[in-house]
Amino acid sequence: MKLTAPRFLTRYLLILCLAFAALSALPVNARAGQKADTASSADVQFTSIPTKADSLAAFRKKQDSIKKAKPIVNTVAKEAPKSLWEIFLIGLLGGFTAVILPCIYPLLPLTVSFFTKKAGSRAKGVSQSLIYGLSIIVIYVALGMVITILFGSDALNELATNGIFNIFFFLLLVVFGISFLGAFEITLPSSLANKLDANSDKGGISGIFFMAATLVVVSFSCTGPIIGTLLVDAASKGDRLGPAVGMLGFSLALALPFTAFALFPSALKSLPKSGGWLNSVKVILGFLELAFALKFLSNVDLAYHWNWFDREIFLSLWIAIGLMMGLYLLGKIKFSHDSDVLYLTIPRTFLSIIVFAFVVYMIPGLWGAPLKSISAFLPPIATQDFDLSQAPGGSAPATGPQSSIKVKKYAGNYDRIKTRGLDAWYDYDQALQVSKELHKPIMIDFTGFNCVNCRKMEANVWSDPRVFNHLKNDFVLLQLVVDDKAELPASEQLVSDYSGKKIVSLGNKWSDLEAKRFNSNSQPYYVLLDSDGNLMTDKSGQIINPSPADYDVDSYLKFLESGIAAYKK
Repeated sequence: MKLTAPRFLTRYLLILCLAFAALSALPVNARAGQKADTASSADVQFTSIPTKADSLAAFRKKQDSIKKAKPIVNTVAKEAPKSLWEIFLIGLLGGFTAVILPCIYPLLPLTVSFFTKKAGSRAKGVSQSLIYGLSIIVIYVALGMVITILFGSDALNELATNGIFNIFFFLLLVVFGISFLGAFEITLPSSLANKLDANSDKGGISGIFFMAATLVVVSFSCTGPIIGTLLVDAASKGDRLGPAVGMLGFSLALALPFTAFALFPSALKSLPKSGGWLNSVKVILGFLELAFALKFLSNVDLAYHWNWFDREIFLSLWIAIGLMMGLYLLGKIKFSHDSDVLYLTIPRTFLSIIVFAFVVYMIPGLWGAPLKSISAFLPPIATQDFDLSQAPGGSAPATGPQSSIKVKKYAGNYDRIKTRGLDAWYDYDQALQVSKELHKPIMIDFTGFNCVNCRKMEANVWSDPRVFNHLKNDFVLLQLVVDDKAELPASEQLVSDYSGKKIVSLGNKWSDLEAKRFNSNSQPYYVLLDSDGNLMTDKSGQIINPSPADYDVDSYLKFLESGIAAYKK
């Protein structure tokens, strides 16, 4: 029995909803239901294994402090680097961009005319166009779901800092960029397209579905790089539904024009004619792919301490790409497959102004300008070899007495993410000792080499003189880098009694500490402790809960000052 269009649409939507519901019901973490550990002093399992020199009394004292610790309540939930709405909107933008590429744009009038003429009536043509658009959405969302199911949420969380994946993503985006510049086309096997096209001749709903599948395959040379970039970005953010939601936005934007023009066929006459401008869109996207690829290479360089991809090198490459893009828009650079630019159109003129203005904005960054609007994507300013900028609090040292510890543990690993002017520590036990000596509270900054939000906080919030002076003079700043790949000594490697995973690197050690003690795995994550490692309470007796990224300077300042007041009390 054939399905009518309304019934078919209803079933399609029902299947989509059930699939999303089933996917969202998957366990996020096998230990998500476990309560946060309430330990509030140095946990033995996260620090050096006690030597024979450690007295039994000292060891028992640590265990007693763990039992007396105050429970952690109302912990802040994980804050994803990008929300699903953001991923959806990025996918939507990618889909609308794909519509104006040479593989899809010329097909708009052909496809709409096919439905309106073959259907015999306008109502039937509209319903077939709706099924066609819905089929496009189903195909792309299914692709996103496959990516999610294959990797799973835990694996997606690892993508952002995994060296192999970051190198793979870098090379993948470079290949996509070169493809868009016109060196070659990435296509799926022609036999697949031919088989789908043959099935599209069957007619009925299945024929329309195969027509949509044929469009997906034959347009892959244009949409493939956009889809690949979107999936890479969504997957590397670690959200379980990210790839599926990104594909939903992309496919919705791609399907809308086909449906809209089927509803209003006369609007096709207002579309610009196909021409060389379509290829120009591809080339511009190629430049953007190359620029975006550099971020993944920077991630690997920082996490594995290669120390050769500095901030000024990154900026120099972005400036060069921007200059070439601007000259291309002006018609001063032309590739072999480009048409001649006889005159500047208004869109080209405005795009050129934007690109050249962005290039001019980046140039001072070569001498240390903070470039706050893009600082989250750049390597940390500590990697800059030639820096003329000044720290927010000046170059004067922190006031007050100094610690008796002369050698900071692990400090050599973090020269490239150090905030100039701040005297940070990188080991939990050392920070406790310094806090007792200097009579200052501890602020733990759970951070990462590849943490975009961490760089944004440091550039936009920590740079405020009031915040900076508090961090410099009133706290023992403890920065724990959760994606450091430096291997721990064999004597310090162990299996976590919280996650069951083997702790083999510094990043593993601090990530496990954050998860076990504070029930969080987001970065940045700021925790205020007293000199015994306990969470402090405010004047009303409420525990001062840890804070995720907070870009409101006044709000973040209030958080810091509550810790200072609690410690003095």
